[in-house]
Amino acid sequence: MSDDRPAPSAPQFGDADARIAYNRAFFALLRVERSLVPDISAALRDLGIADPIWYEILFATEEAGAEGVPMLDLQRRLNVPQYALSRHVARIEKAGLIRREATPGAGRGQRLFLTEAAEGLQKKVWAVYMDRIQQAMAPRLSTDEAYDLVRLLNRLYG
Repeated sequence: MSDDRPAPSAPQFGDADARIAYNRAFFALLRVERSLVPDISAALRDLGIADPIWYEILFATEEAGAEGVPMLDLQRRLNVPQYALSRHVARIEKAGLIRREATPGAGRGQRLFLTEAAEGLQKKVWAVYMDRIQQAMAPRLSTDEAYDLVRLLNRLYG
């Protein structure tokens, strides 16, 4: 098995070992997430979205259309443990934004469908994300840098 990673570069930021760069990158991602999410979460709560993951669940459900989205597919797509996803789905259902249907066959499979109350909500939520993300990132990154960052982060996902 070959290792496709480039050879390590010289340490930076005063590190004795260049591998510390991976730790720095990880903790920088966490700090960025913690700095952006509270403001976004507060704006989403004003729309009735209690947690940012609700948007991802609603978006995936909307994308699935009339067929609905299987919970197992959603769990894999969002990389969320089953118990946490079930809790979020129960709360979204209680808020009247989705409905569940049991899938035929063995097991306890379920599909999610948007309710009428959720129609158009994704556009409002997206507007919040667009506004807050632009405010936070556009002054600090060019669009080329943002695309480069996406490419790098996509290599880390999955």
